[in-house]
Amino acid sequence: MTAWSVSTAGEALIDMVCQSDGRYLPCLGGAVYNLTRALARQGTPTLYQNPFSFDTMGRRLAQGLIDDGVHLAQPQPVPQVTSLAMVGVDEHGHPDYAFYREAVADRAVTAQAMNAACNAWPDLGVVCTGCLALAPQDADKYLPWLQAQKAAGRWVVVDTNMRPSVMPDLTPYRANVHRALALADLVKASDEDLDVLQVPGTDALDKAQRLLASVSAGMMALTLGAQGAVLLHKTPHGTVLVHGQEAGPVQVVDTVGAGDSFLAGLLTRLIRLAQDAGCSPSDMAQRLTSAEMGRLLAHALATATINVMRAGCQPPSWDEVLARLAAHPPRVA
Repeated sequence: MTAWSVSTAGEALIDMVCQSDGRYLPCLGGAVYNLTRALARQGTPTLYQNPFSFDTMGRRLAQGLIDDGVHLAQPQPVPQVTSLAMVGVDEHGHPDYAFYREAVADRAVTAQAMNAACNAWPDLGVVCTGCLALAPQDADKYLPWLQAQKAAGRWVVVDTNMRPSVMPDLTPYRANVHRALALADLVKASDEDLDVLQVPGTDALDKAQRLLASVSAGMMALTLGAQGAVLLHKTPHGTVLVHGQEAGPVQVVDTVGAGDSFLAGLLTRLIRLAQDAGCSPSDMAQRLTSAEMGRLLAHALATATINVMRAGCQPPSWDEVLARLAAHPPRVA
């Protein structure tokens, strides 16, 4: 069986997380960085595209991926400094971010370098990006890369993961996100992301259906916080919807990295299904049954749940997710 691999591209930074006493704790972070770690911890061969700084924090970020088994496409450090995010909590208990992103290491990347690394990486079936990589200032990096990878037959995943606080002008930001979504095979978005994107609709599910209908992607994952998530799948007979939610209460420590862990769980399970079926992840995604969609969603939810029960972003292993599913299976319908 082919061990299909994933390539990720996007931000790696230090989250300076505000503590109850007002001090800030430096934590390894960035949405795509978190996704990369979460994939590797569940045994998915993963290639990370962006370089790291020569500074102390850059070395910590690089070592964090290496320790989890991630392959670095650009292992040599670069002279740019490490990006920072100041993280607090808003009145709703959600993380609130402010970013320092000028002349930083993870932005020192080109489409040409990423495509070359992908071409040299064996059994590449999936490419992923999102969040800060969707800033319009970096459109010349990530959009050509996605176009080339889609043309090469890879399954393209785009996580909207909107960050309006870091974008001074939302109009070009939204436009660039939509350009990336036009290249996606799988779209991931939260209910809050759909609001920032100004997708029309009466509620989050209606907005998700409208967004999926407007792009060529065959699948969409809609996350709804404590209300679980919905997986939407286009078929010749219409769109199939599967909803999943934890069956009992979850002791939430914090929600940092929850969406990134969710996406990693979804992709990991899809890749395992493709391996078992002897086909590519792209082919597997096209022929999913509703029962298989339920298994994908349950695995994604369990992955996210374990993460939110820990301080910071600490994604689980494959075995930890299976143990969680055996002990506390989510409700999926």
